[in-house]
Amino acid sequence: MKLIEVKDKKTQRQFLEVPKILYKNDPFFVCPLDSEINGIFDPKKNLYFNDGEAIRWILKDDRGKLIGRVAAFYNMKKARMFDPLAGQMGFFECINNREAAFMLFDAAKEWLKSKNMGCMDAPTNFGENQNYWGLLVKGFMPQGFGMPYNFPYYQQLFEDYGFKNFYEQYSYHRYIPDAFPERFNKIAEWVAKREGITYKHINFKESEKFIADMVEIYNEAWAQLKSDFIPMEPSTIRDVFKKSKSIIDEELIWFAYKNEEPAAFYVIFPDINQILKHINGKLNFFNILKLLYYKRKGAINRARALVAGVKPKYQNKGIESGFFKILFELLQNKPYKEIELSWVGDFNPKMLAFYKGIGGVEAKMHITYRYMFDPNVPFIRFKDMKHNSDQNNNE
Repeated sequence: MKLIEVKDKKTQRQFLEVPKILYKNDPFFVCPLDSEINGIFDPKKNLYFNDGEAIRWILKDDRGKLIGRVAAFYNMKKARMFDPLAGQMGFFECINNREAAFMLFDAAKEWLKSKNMGCMDAPTNFGENQNYWGLLVKGFMPQGFGMPYNFPYYQQLFEDYGFKNFYEQYSYHRYIPDAFPERFNKIAEWVAKREGITYKHINFKESEKFIADMVEIYNEAWAQLKSDFIPMEPSTIRDVFKKSKSIIDEELIWFAYKNEEPAAFYVIFPDINQILKHINGKLNFFNILKLLYYKRKGAINRARALVAGVKPKYQNKGIESGFFKILFELLQNKPYKEIELSWVGDFNPKMLAFYKGIGGVEAKMHITYRYMFDPNVPFIRFKDMKHNSDQNNNE
């Protein structure tokens, strides 16, 4: 077997090809857009390179056939959240072969050790955790947009190598036509009356206002919640809006205001994986036409709750109930039959209880693992650490 570092256009293409080869006959796999994966590893597009590095490898067998890939990366602000420093590994794909998998794991480990990291978390994304984060261990079915999918045997490969369960991530499915619980209806009505909270969904004509409001809420909320927080830039949201305008449903992205002050937001995206499965990662002219065709045919009937944010002073006031009351009333008249509420960590019992309370059913579980480079350093699960910086974060 031969491990090759990704350094040029040829190896970049091969990095993208690995999952397309491995999952060729898997009906549940949906290939992410090539442009999105390339963007994650582009220092000009990914802010995490400002204080970090990334490296990628592909793995070939003795006949030159692609059989695996992996990436290792770190951002110092995130790394310093832990003692010892925590690097990350992600985008792992491999045939069911211990020697091949361990060769990829070793490459990531040795590179991160050379960067003075003391452990590595995997599989993760070189970015925020709402996309491409965690190893699927339960719920092998089509995943929502941005949620990772992998073969069941990956769990054994990770655990045989020595990775340990750092935290579990749960995804809930909620059947839209089911009635919204009356208890949460009353909470939502009370919040609107007692707290003076009003709600408004986005519209593209005022996109700059909503971008500014989202950045304000996000940065204030996450600065309090995450010691590894990297402030969001308006350009990031602007770029997402631009790229996703053709599929965004304006009535699925909501803001809450207190006397015109932005207080919270909740973002739900149509599950475009239902149409991305038809284009195998390539967004060329003909595939764009194909996407528009499937969209017009009503191929999207699922949605995914992607990200939310509440300013600290407005937390624990029932604003989330207001969002869901409005959303479930709207969704009754839309083509979506199911919403995926993902993901919530095992360190966040309040949000787990909330999703169960509104009728969510646990459908999938991913695990984020940690591997300690020095076996003499004790392993501590995330929820048992003294500083739980994501305790109130619903992602």
